[in-house]
Amino acid sequence: MSTTERPRILVVGGGYVGLYAARRILKKMRYAEATVTVVDPRSYMTYQPFLPETAAGSISPRNVVVPLRRAVPGAEILTGRVTTIDQDRKVATVAPLVGEAYEVPFDFLVIALGAVSRTFPTPGLAEVGIGMKGVEEAIGLRNHVLEQLDKAESTTDEEIRRKALTFVFVGGGFAGAETIGEVEDLARDAAKFYKNVKREDMRFVLVDAADKVLPEVGPELGQYGKKHLESRGIEIYLGTTMPSCVDGHVVLSNGLEVDSNTVVWTAGVKPNPALARFGLPLGPRGHVDTSATLQVQGTDYIWAAGDNAQVPDLVGRKAGNPNAWCPPNAQHAMRQAKVLGDNVVSGMRGFPQKEYSHANKGAVAGLGLHKGVAMIVMGKMKIKLKGRLAWYMHRGYHGMAMPTYNRKIRVIAEWTINMFQKRDITALGALETPREEFYEAAKPAPAPPAADKPKVEEKAKAS
Repeated sequence: MSTTERPRILVVGGGYVGLYAARRILKKMRYAEATVTVVDPRSYMTYQPFLPETAAGSISPRNVVVPLRRAVPGAEILTGRVTTIDQDRKVATVAPLVGEAYEVPFDFLVIALGAVSRTFPTPGLAEVGIGMKGVEEAIGLRNHVLEQLDKAESTTDEEIRRKALTFVFVGGGFAGAETIGEVEDLARDAAKFYKNVKREDMRFVLVDAADKVLPEVGPELGQYGKKHLESRGIEIYLGTTMPSCVDGHVVLSNGLEVDSNTVVWTAGVKPNPALARFGLPLGPRGHVDTSATLQVQGTDYIWAAGDNAQVPDLVGRKAGNPNAWCPPNAQHAMRQAKVLGDNVVSGMRGFPQKEYSHANKGAVAGLGLHKGVAMIVMGKMKIKLKGRLAWYMHRGYHGMAMPTYNRKIRVIAEWTINMFQKRDITALGALETPREEFYEAAKPAPAPPAADKPKVEEKAKAS
């Protein structure tokens, strides 16, 4: 770890805001003006909008993550968790992956922990649920779905088969609608290679407590998205919750009960619970309370942005809504990170801070291969797109937003190659326990049963 006497800018979290803010700070900073340190439990940033396509096999897992050391080469990267922050001493305690915790002093602090899945104490959810916040979960979901088709193909038990071919998704926002759209596409294509499994044998269920699907793109496109998914045989139950899913027995509040090996949870996010230990002012839902300059309220050396921050929406407030806050999405996170980076450098030099103000530019969503919805905002005009054109817009926007040219080129190249070949349906479930086969081969062979020893001795005497 660096021990220079230069001021230290400590960035807690290496997601959207952490990565982009660190890059911006290093770009604006003079040579050797300060040390930038990024702390995160993972040594990479995950581009979450690509997780549904990763689950469907349209993008390789390694291409949706960006190594922090490569993306921010001028920064000091520490793989671990910040457990506490002492604001009086300006010291953060870091718990590394191995070894004892240690303290890291700082002069300026950026809180970019992001969000975690918002869950409820639903019986059985922790045991059977699959999230969609990380690339590991996307890989696991893909392997899991293909393994269910393998089970259904190989069994003669109708109950096991029915449970394997029933897929339940909870949450109808971007993550839920995009994931079920991509996974249904994957299962439909994969079924062509099975003799005893057809798409008609499968059951896809989407559940949401809200009264609409894809609220981010507006009611008209949201209704189109709902009808499109239903046209593909997906059951959608709105205004419905899931009170229980013990052992895969899914019980819905509308009275429907199904047995399923696959329960995917995408019902929103909440700020990282670790924020409660940092002694920062928090809003009613656990977000760090910031001003429009992204400075934490009551401080002049701490900034926060993204999913873990409560940032005033100046555009919404000018339009007459005094309680408008920036929504927790990637569009705001990436733009806030740039303003935050500039403000950190300005604060270090004693210059005035700039307020964050950004009008909504629209939203795009992919619902499977060649299918999507998009709303583009241009001033007072809203352009609404559906189907293949919206899908192109979705890929174009996220392809350009993907950090680093290395990853942009890899993703676009993979998309191009996939245009000319069939979808890969290989399930690599053994990735979850890669040492199991070697362990079975390497462990000592069991000793012969004790009861056999006297018989061997008697034969020896007789001879």
